[in-house]
Amino acid sequence: MTAARVNASTDGEAVHIAVSGEIDLGNAAAFESELRAAVADQPRAVSVDLTDLTYLDSTGIRILFVLASLLKPLRVMMKLTVPLDSPIRRLIELSGLGSLASLRPESP
Repeated sequence: MTAARVNASTDGEAVHIAVSGEIDLGNAAAFESELRAAVADQPRAVSVDLTDLTYLDSTGIRILFVLASLLKPLRVMMKLTVPLDSPIRRLIELSGLGSLASLRPESP
């Protein structure tokens, strides 16, 4: 397993989160903590770039659902960037997460 890297930056009231590496049971708790910290100030927009993520298991999917549920009361829809040909995109589509987040094929 390669370590996951989370790089969060803020642009005004928007939070941009780039994730790379692998997310699985071994690092899921740290991943969730980093995402929660990134949105702690209740941003008006959240984008999560998964372009460089190479592996995501069900614990990672659950964490993305948790993030979406944290944003829902704020009326913020998470924007996920996942390449069209990525197996991670297929996993996200099958999980139903696409109904809680806007899926984009590449970074703007």
